[in-house]
Amino acid sequence: MKFTGSLIAWLLFGAVLRGNPATAAPGGFSGKVSETMDAGGYTYVQVDTGTNKVWAAAAKFTVKLGDSVAVPDAMPMSNFRSESLKRDFPVIYFAGSISVNGANPDPAKLPPGHPALGGGAGGDLPAGHPSPVGRMAPPKVDFTGLKPAKDGKTIAEIYAGSAKLAGKSVKFRGKVVKYNANILGKNWLHIQDGTGSDGSNDLLVTTKSEAKRGDTVLIEGVVALNKDFGSGYKYKLLVEEAKATVE
Repeated sequence: MKFTGSLIAWLLFGAVLRGNPATAAPGGFSGKVSETMDAGGYTYVQVDTGTNKVWAAAAKFTVKLGDSVAVPDAMPMSNFRSESLKRDFPVIYFAGSISVNGANPDPAKLPPGHPALGGGAGGDLPAGHPSPVGRMAPPKVDFTGLKPAKDGKTIAEIYAGSAKLAGKSVKFRGKVVKYNANILGKNWLHIQDGTGSDGSNDLLVTTKSEAKRGDTVLIEGVVALNKDFGSGYKYKLLVEEAKATVE
């Protein structure tokens, strides 16, 4: 699903960075502006961190090429389309504010007609807003012919036995129902296998392996409980350090 510019309605984090622009809050990033443009009441910046180039956006602010910017904890969105720019972004981070050359930006002023913001991480999204990472509408998936992994477990069994499985390696087979690449240095896969019920049928996997939505994958990784990555990413159960083999 493509996210459109008219739906950039939820800027999760209003915290303002202070001090050295080369330092970002945990889960954030910083660097030099290599590209920028304004559209639809927002400023978009491509940030060269020294290792890669990352897009970020916030309510309109003043910035120019070469400026040092710091982006605090921000909400990543994948496959985002800005209709005002007529441009697609594979991944872009939306922040409540972005500091420029160490200066604290003025409080963000929302564009005219912008819906009210939610009350911080975990707050309610405006009506009709697409689900960000970790908040998915249940996809329709055909699990016909999908067999459990040999000597492995089903997703329902992993949920049921999570307390005993914590810190241990598990193997399971399923289908990728959502895939987000290179967020917080990891690829994020939501896997389902047709077992379990609401709340125990979708298992998050973090991995360096690549896949795409609809792939059948064999997962081998370590069960983790109550994991907090920062940036609003808190999970009661996930499988990390995983190898995902597309079948």
